[in-house]
Amino acid sequence: MANYRILLVDDEPDIRLFYGEVLRREGYDVITAENAEEALYKISTEPIDLVILDIKMKGKSGLEVLENLEKEKKKKDIPVILFTAYSSYQDEYTAWFADAYVVKSGDPTELKNEIKRLLKKKEASE
Repeated sequence: MANYRILLVDDEPDIRLFYGEVLRREGYDVITAENAEEALYKISTEPIDLVILDIKMKGKSGLEVLENLEKEKKKKDIPVILFTAYSSYQDEYTAWFADAYVVKSGDPTELKNEIKRLLKKKEASE
């Protein structure tokens, strides 16, 4: 597996810590951001292969980050997984821009599977 760089965006420190460690054990290079502004800055200044994005955060929401990426045409190069505790956001128009939608749980299997699927798809298109 290539050393993919994943940006994990969540305003909850425990979530960043837990999932960051899970993904590092899978061999990924994980960087984190605690809010939308920090995420957008890192996306514009660092090489990122995939973004895992919480929806409900203090300040700008993850959907606003996703919309911003779509407007700036950065989205086409970076797969985005919306990662939230709420399944109700799946039907929001902006959520359609995401490449995957995963509901948070104590079992990271679905998240890991989506990451593998999206990175494989990205690699095939390059």
